Amino acid sequence: MVLDAPPTRTYGPGMSKPVLEVRVRAVLPAANGSAIFLESGQKMMVIYVDPSVAAAISMFMRKTPKDRPMTHDLMAHVLAALGARVERVIINDVKSGTFFARLILSAENEVLQRKIVEIDARPSDCIALATAAGAPIYVSQDVWDEVDDMSDSFRQLEEGAGGPHETGGDA
Repeated sequence: MVLDAPPTRTYGPGMSKPVLEVRVRAVLPAANGSAIFLESGQKMMVIYVDPSVAAAISMFMRKTPKDRPMTHDLMAHVLAALGARVERVIINDVKSGTFFARLILSAENEVLQRKIVEIDARPSDCIALATAAGAPIYVSQDVWDEVDDMSDSFRQLEEGAGGPHETGGDA
């Protein structure tokens, strides 16, 4: 797999702490649900999520058509109806193995006044909405520095399972 140039540390619009942009590399089944592998440069981190949210993320990654809107589709439709969109997601904290995230929305009203709204949300839901919207996902530098690099574990899972699964890019 060839990655683009390593991302630069940035503060991004309205961000006060350094962050790294990440992308969903893969969604894989795990003993305690599903594992979402996020990568930036040569490091990967993992967030364990409920299988239903993992399935939604996988469907958004593959652009799978659905007969009826699912929960994250509904949220995206409500945001669009209100003139709002997902601006970005920031995984901003980790405490005792639990990750925390912020969903950043932007909205314009009928007189073109722009408003930015920041909402506390589960990282899994944030990742699903960002994936659906094509919005960037960031991890704070503090969190990135704290988490273990899961690249070797990911490679072992891929090799043991006979190749890539639900990957978000070239494998």
